[in-house]
Amino acid sequence: MGGTSKSSGSGKSTQPSITDRTFTGVGNLIKLLPTGTVFLFQFLNPVLTNNGHCHTINKYLTGILLGVCGFSCCFSSFTDSYFGSDGMTHYGVATKNGLWPSSASESVNLSAYKLRVGDFVHAFLSLTVFAVVALLDSNTVDCFYPSFESTEKLLLMVLPPVIGAISSTVFMVFPNKRHGIGYPASQTP
Repeated sequence: MGGTSKSSGSGKSTQPSITDRTFTGVGNLIKLLPTGTVFLFQFLNPVLTNNGHCHTINKYLTGILLGVCGFSCCFSSFTDSYFGSDGMTHYGVATKNGLWPSSASESVNLSAYKLRVGDFVHAFLSLTVFAVVALLDSNTVDCFYPSFESTEKLLLMVLPPVIGAISSTVFMVFPNKRHGIGYPASQTP
């Protein structure tokens, strides 16, 4: 297994091994990708698209599902958590002034949780990953653009791994420090 690299007996600090860095990167990736949202979409999409045999109402319902799930992907990038003065975990939305709202923040400096450029980058990439997964899903393709699947098979096979590789690289090189809704609370901002 991984572990840290061995150091000589001279008391030098150890460097994380490649395996440790890889697992840390994968952990950051799992934390940031909208897995819960994708699961919800994959669960509801066959029902709402009538397994790709859409009528007008199915297209509207699927469009609403796409919008709600896309919003969820973006919104989760702007949430964070902290331990309040009451010892409980509290969640809020990052703003330009700090985390908003909370009633138990007397002893916590919420201005340390300000919006960052990285929040927007992570929101965009999360939305992009979700869009690729959702819009290239076979039921969605059959419902909204049925002739696309037969004519653009190469795009359907190549685009998801390319977008996934680009997003994964950005997520691993620039990890997000936020601990949003559903993730362990931050000890420090």
